[in-house]
Amino acid sequence: CDPKADSTNSLLGGKYIPTILDTVLEADPVREYTEVDVSKVLFEGYNGIVCAECGGPDPGIGCAGRGVITAIELMKEQGAFDSINPDFIFYDVLGDVVCGGFAMPLRQGICQQVYVIVSP
Repeated sequence: CDPKADSTNSLLGGKYIPTILDTVLEADPVREYTEVDVSKVLFEGYNGIVCAECGGPDPGIGCAGRGVITAIELMKEQGAFDSINPDFIFYDVLGDVVCGGFAMPLRQGICQQVYVIVSP
C-alpha cells in the first residue's frame, strides 16, 4: 500500500504494474467489483511469485489503508485467494502511517500470523 507502487518491481524484473486501487477506480467507481478482472492486477514474477500492488492516495490526501481494504475486498470477491492458494502473503506497507486498513487481513481472518519487520 504505497503511492509509489514499487514493492514488487524487483520481483518483476524492474517492471511496474497497475495498482489495484487505480484499476478499481477506473473500471468500477462505485466499487461493486463486478467490472474488475482480478487477472489485470496479478502478475507472475521471479520464481512463480504472484505479485500485486495495492496502491494508495497521493501523500497527504486520503487514507493509505484504503488500498489494503480495496485489495482484500476485490481478491475475496473474485476468489483470487482460492485460485492462487498462496502459502504466504506479504504486505509492504508504509511505516509512518497508523491506519485501521492495515489490520484488515487479521480482522477478516485472511492471515493466521503477522510478523513486523522494520529497518532503520
